[in-house]
Amino acid sequence: MSADTKIAELLTELHQLIKQTQEERSRSEHNLLNIQKTHERMQTENKTSPYYRTKLRGLYTTAKADAEAECSILRHALDKIAEIKSLLEERRIAAKMAGVYSDSDPPRKTMRRGVLMTLLQQSAMTLPLWIGKPGESPPPLCGATPASSDYVAKQGDKVAARVKAVDGDEQWILAEVVSYNHSTNKYEVDDIDEEGKERHTLSRRRIIPLPQWKANPETDPEALFSKDQLVLALYPQTTCFYRALIHTPPHRICSLFLEPQNWIKIYRT
Repeated sequence: MSADTKIAELLTELHQLIKQTQEERSRSEHNLLNIQKTHERMQTENKTSPYYRTKLRGLYTTAKADAEAECSILRHALDKIAEIKSLLEERRIAAKMAGVYSDSDPPRKTMRRGVLMTLLQQSAMTLPLWIGKPGESPPPLCGATPASSDYVAKQGDKVAARVKAVDGDEQWILAEVVSYNHSTNKYEVDDIDEEGKERHTLSRRRIIPLPQWKANPETDPEALFSKDQLVLALYPQTTCFYRALIHTPPHRICSLFLEPQNWIKIYRT
């Protein structure tokens, strides 16, 4: 089965899951309305009788089951989205290796800086938000959570790479993993902004894998960088990192989307 066919199938399945989510939500609205009306009647009568307690217990039990069912569908939908993104990335890497590019992913030698910056921002905006189950801790590479000590970045992953500049000084740049040699424990990476010409062979200590999930400030604040923490941050409109201190971490989910610099530019040192 070709990647295009598989992606089309996954999109169809995702569409069905979205419809199921809406149906589940519509079905549960009646029960939520009953809960609201029951509380209103209790306030009007100013009493909590055994009848109301029993009724509310049943209504809340149903509401909990409805929420769990909707949550299950949404998690299934997120899995489908992850599969689609993985297939698209595999197709992009295969095209790059073969020297074939699509209109949406032109070769870097013809890419203007503005286009590159736009693509990087789009990539950051589509970074998935980690949504764990109750009591589940954020995984490695979620927000500020570092990778495990034995982690090896995959082909196509974006990383911060420490390389020698033209003047001989060292600097951290945004790069893409080409390969990893297990016998030498070294990466080959491409500078994301060097027109496809600059390739570096670097040891693991010169590579920092970038986050693969955004952390939810409301449920997983421990996975965020804290105030005054030292980090690597991207200079605006460049692909070079500099040392910086966190001034204010995001406090709500919406701030992750309204202020993309909070999760595009800040990475672990």
